Amino acid sequence: MLDLYTDAFFMKEALKEAQKAYDRGEVPVGAVIECNHQIIARAHNLTEQLTDVTAHAEMQAFTAASNYLGSKYLENCTLYVTLEPCIMCGGAAYWTQISKIVFGAFDEKRGFTKTHPGILHPKTKLVKGIMENDCSAILTEFFAKKR
Repeated sequence: MLDLYTDAFFMKEALKEAQKAYDRGEVPVGAVIECNHQIIARAHNLTEQLTDVTAHAEMQAFTAASNYLGSKYLENCTLYVTLEPCIMCGGAAYWTQISKIVFGAFDEKRGFTKTHPGILHPKTKLVKGIMENDCSAILTEFFAKKR
Protein backbone atom coordinates (compact mmCIF):
# COMPACT_ATOMS: atom_id res chain seq x y z
CA MET A 1 0.00 0.00 0.00
CA LEU A 2 1.28 3.46 -0.84
CA ASP A 3 2.00 5.90 1.95
CA LEU A 4 -0.04 9.09 1.89
CA TYR A 5 1.58 12.26 0.60
CA THR A 6 4.33 10.62 -1.46
CA ASP A 7 5.01 11.32 -5.11
CA ALA A 8 3.95 7.74 -5.87
CA PHE A 9 0.63 8.20 -4.05
CA PHE A 10 -0.28 11.27 -6.09
CA MET A 11 0.98 9.73 -9.34
CA LYS A 12 -1.33 6.78 -8.72
CA GLU A 13 -4.19 9.29 -8.54
CA ALA A 14 -3.03 10.81 -11.85
CA LEU A 15 -3.04 7.31 -13.34
CA LYS A 16 -6.71 6.98 -12.35
CA GLU A 17 -7.36 10.08 -14.44
CA ALA A 18 -5.36 8.61 -17.34
CA GLN A 19 -7.61 5.54 -17.19
CA LYS A 20 -10.67 7.79 -17.51
CA ALA A 21 -9.16 9.28 -20.67
CA TYR A 22 -8.35 5.81 -22.00
CA ASP A 23 -11.93 4.66 -21.38
CA ARG A 24 -13.22 7.64 -23.38
CA GLY A 25 -10.88 7.09 -26.33
CA GLU A 26 -8.64 10.02 -25.40
CA VAL A 27 -4.86 9.74 -25.26
CA PRO A 28 -4.51 8.43 -21.70
CA VAL A 29 -2.79 11.22 -19.85
CA GLY A 30 -3.94 12.13 -16.38
CA ALA A 31 -3.03 14.87 -13.95
CA VAL A 32 -3.70 15.96 -10.40
CA ILE A 33 -2.60 19.06 -8.56
CA GLU A 34 -1.82 18.80 -4.87
CA CYS A 35 -1.62 21.65 -2.39
CA ASN A 36 -0.86 21.08 1.29
CA HIS A 37 -1.31 17.30 0.88
CA GLN A 38 -4.78 17.75 -0.62
CA ILE A 39 -5.75 17.12 -4.23
CA ILE A 40 -7.32 20.35 -5.44
CA ALA A 41 -7.63 19.43 -9.14
CA ARG A 42 -8.09 16.24 -11.16
CA ALA A 43 -8.02 16.17 -14.93
CA HIS A 44 -7.36 14.09 -18.02
CA ASN A 45 -7.04 14.73 -21.72
CA LEU A 46 -10.23 16.06 -23.30
CA THR A 47 -8.92 16.99 -26.76
CA GLU A 48 -11.31 14.68 -28.63
CA GLN A 49 -14.36 15.33 -26.48
CA LEU A 50 -13.94 19.11 -26.60
CA THR A 51 -12.51 19.17 -30.14
CA ASP A 52 -9.76 21.34 -28.70
CA VAL A 53 -6.06 20.64 -29.24
CA THR A 54 -5.24 22.64 -26.10
CA ALA A 55 -7.40 20.49 -23.79
CA HIS A 56 -4.44 18.57 -22.38
CA ALA A 57 -4.68 17.10 -18.89
CA GLU A 58 -2.25 19.67 -17.51
CA MET A 59 -4.18 22.62 -18.96
CA GLN A 60 -7.44 21.30 -17.52
CA ALA A 61 -5.77 20.79 -14.14
CA PHE A 62 -4.26 24.30 -14.10
CA THR A 63 -7.68 25.83 -14.73
CA ALA A 64 -9.39 23.71 -12.07
CA ALA A 65 -6.69 24.44 -9.48
CA SER A 66 -6.74 28.17 -10.19
CA ASN A 67 -10.51 28.18 -9.84
CA TYR A 68 -10.27 26.25 -6.57
CA LEU A 69 -7.68 28.62 -5.11
CA GLY A 70 -9.11 31.78 -6.63
CA SER A 71 -5.65 32.63 -7.92
CA LYS A 72 -3.84 32.47 -11.22
CA TYR A 73 -0.67 31.45 -9.38
CA LEU A 74 -0.16 27.92 -8.10
CA GLU A 75 2.60 28.54 -5.61
CA ASN A 76 2.96 25.77 -3.02
CA CYS A 77 1.26 23.36 -5.44
CA THR A 78 2.55 20.29 -7.24
CA LEU A 79 1.40 19.00 -10.63
CA TYR A 80 1.52 15.23 -11.02
CA VAL A 81 1.12 14.17 -14.65
CA THR A 82 1.52 10.73 -16.18
CA LEU A 83 3.35 11.99 -19.31
CA GLU A 84 6.06 14.58 -19.61
CA PRO A 85 4.40 17.89 -20.50
CA CYS A 86 4.69 19.31 -24.00
CA ILE A 87 6.03 22.80 -24.63
CA MET A 88 2.51 24.31 -24.47
CA CYS A 89 1.88 22.82 -21.04
CA GLY A 90 5.42 23.67 -19.89
CA GLY A 91 4.83 27.28 -20.93
CA ALA A 92 1.51 27.38 -19.11
CA ALA A 93 3.23 25.92 -16.03
CA TYR A 94 5.70 28.80 -16.19
CA TRP A 95 2.89 31.35 -16.00
CA THR A 96 1.21 29.57 -13.07
CA GLN A 97 4.50 29.68 -11.11
CA ILE A 98 3.71 26.18 -9.87
CA SER A 99 6.21 25.03 -7.26
CA LYS A 100 6.82 21.51 -8.49
CA ILE A 101 6.09 19.26 -11.45
CA VAL A 102 6.33 15.48 -11.20
CA PHE A 103 5.91 13.40 -14.33
CA GLY A 104 5.91 9.69 -15.03
CA ALA A 105 6.64 8.68 -18.63
CA PHE A 106 9.09 10.58 -20.80
CA ASP A 107 7.88 11.96 -24.13
CA GLU A 108 10.95 11.63 -26.33
CA LYS A 109 9.31 13.42 -29.29
CA ARG A 110 7.28 16.24 -27.77
CA GLY A 111 8.38 16.56 -24.16
CA PHE A 112 9.67 19.95 -23.06
CA THR A 113 12.81 18.60 -21.35
CA LYS A 114 14.37 17.84 -24.74
CA THR A 115 12.85 20.59 -26.86
CA HIS A 116 12.85 23.52 -24.38
CA PRO A 117 14.52 22.46 -21.11
CA GLY A 118 14.60 25.99 -19.66
CA ILE A 119 10.90 26.75 -20.14
CA LEU A 120 9.80 26.30 -16.51
CA HIS A 121 9.71 29.10 -13.96
CA PRO A 122 13.06 29.32 -12.13
CA LYS A 123 11.36 28.43 -8.83
CA THR A 124 9.69 25.27 -10.23
CA LYS A 125 11.24 22.01 -9.10
CA LEU A 126 11.09 19.10 -11.58
CA VAL A 127 10.96 15.39 -10.73
CA LYS A 128 11.12 12.91 -13.62
CA GLY A 129 10.20 9.27 -14.07
CA ILE A 130 7.97 8.59 -11.05
CA MET A 131 6.13 5.31 -11.74
CA GLU A 132 7.49 5.54 -15.29
CA ASN A 133 6.69 1.93 -16.20
CA ASP A 134 3.04 2.20 -15.16
CA CYS A 135 2.63 5.53 -16.90
CA SER A 136 4.25 4.24 -20.10
CA ALA A 137 2.24 1.00 -20.10
CA ILE A 138 -1.17 2.64 -20.43
CA LEU A 139 0.08 4.77 -23.33
CA THR A 140 1.68 1.79 -25.08
CA GLU A 141 -1.51 -0.25 -24.74
CA PHE A 142 -3.66 2.63 -26.01
CA PHE A 143 -1.58 3.19 -29.15
CA ALA A 144 -1.23 -0.56 -29.82
CA LYS A 145 -5.03 -0.82 -29.94
CA LYS A 146 -5.22 2.22 -32.23
CA ARG A 147 -2.90 0.62 -34.80
